[in-house]
Amino acid sequence: MRPSRPVLLLLAATIVAASPATAAVPERAAGSARPCVSSPPPRGGEARKALDIAQRVKSEQGLNSVLVRVTKDGDEVLTAGLGQSMTGVPARPGMHFRAGSVAIVHMGIVLLQLVDEKKARLDDPLSRWLPDAPHADEITLRMLGSSTSGLHDYVTDPKFLAALEAAPFRHWTPDELVAYPAAHPLWYEPGTGWSYSHANFVLLGAALEKISGTPLDELLQQRVMGPLGLADTRNSFTPEIQPPVLHAFTKERGPYEESTFWNPSWTTARGAVITTHICDLARSAEAVGTGELLSPAAFRTQLDPGTVGLGGGTKTCPATVCLKNTAAEHFGLGVLVMNGWILTNPSFSGYAAVQAYLPAERLAIAVATTKGKDTPDGNTAQTIMNEIAEALAPGHPAPGGH
Repeated sequence: MRPSRPVLLLLAATIVAASPATAAVPERAAGSARPCVSSPPPRGGEARKALDIAQRVKSEQGLNSVLVRVTKDGDEVLTAGLGQSMTGVPARPGMHFRAGSVAIVHMGIVLLQLVDEKKARLDDPLSRWLPDAPHADEITLRMLGSSTSGLHDYVTDPKFLAALEAAPFRHWTPDELVAYPAAHPLWYEPGTGWSYSHANFVLLGAALEKISGTPLDELLQQRVMGPLGLADTRNSFTPEIQPPVLHAFTKERGPYEESTFWNPSWTTARGAVITTHICDLARSAEAVGTGELLSPAAFRTQLDPGTVGLGGGTKTCPATVCLKNTAAEHFGLGVLVMNGWILTNPSFSGYAAVQAYLPAERLAIAVATTKGKDTPDGNTAQTIMNEIAEALAPGHPAPGGH
């Protein structure tokens, strides 16, 4: 099993799914009782362009399934499900999948809310909340959220990868995960560079619980999912996922096999291992991209907490790890800011997804995909999103677009 390594253009934080067999239950659109179902077949216009792109890339990449939703000014342009979840089971928009780094964005929002409420400061040392964490006196809450702590990423540690590949159903504890980066020296003095690390968000989730006095799953529900009406986005402490389920398959361990039930406990903070469907994912994109849950000052901080200008290879950190952050392409507080788009794009073991919002056009694009036996490596949902963005907003190329 080889989790995709996060980079600025393809941030692959985590995405898995696990569940019993698909069952028939209501599939609601985000924020309403309206079902999350395919829109009527488009005859032309933006909806037709987006659907044609999704169908073509599905064929070219050999994908099992594509779920896509596009909105403009909050109004539906297209919602569609293409292909199969399993043999003979059509993929439907209301099917659920794990959303990995989307919860990282939500944790960043909660952190900024708590700071606005003066329950914490962004530059509080981690030791105020988690005194036993590695480098707790040197690392701040801002550094965790912006991934400037210097902690190694455990998903790139050969020992962790070997253990994960050997036992994909293993349940991991936060202490076990953080032990891997704790065994390495920091890449750089905290706050002086940039390098993605899943450990930052494992620690941030634990710190948010301490600051708020509330379990993380409840905190995210109270402050993000509930206010946004994300009724089909929720945490799971086990590999279970609510039906109906979008199943995934991968050949990362050699043979082409189902990965739906692999344990996602390693992917991010305990309490933030969320599942969602494509309608909620699009709603999340809209809310994140407009700063709906934040004050104007907090939203500005989310989009640039001080990362612009950081990164780049040094004697102690290779350029493949310490990526350069520029004004046009940088990591914010848990979110990517890329050529005017505000997005995140999780990918893991047969699954890929992206939620993206372009404020200039008030355009939201959400895509989720599952791999076929011959699907190439990479985030295939990002590929579809890029092409839809190029077609619907030609003056605003998406990350990796032309």
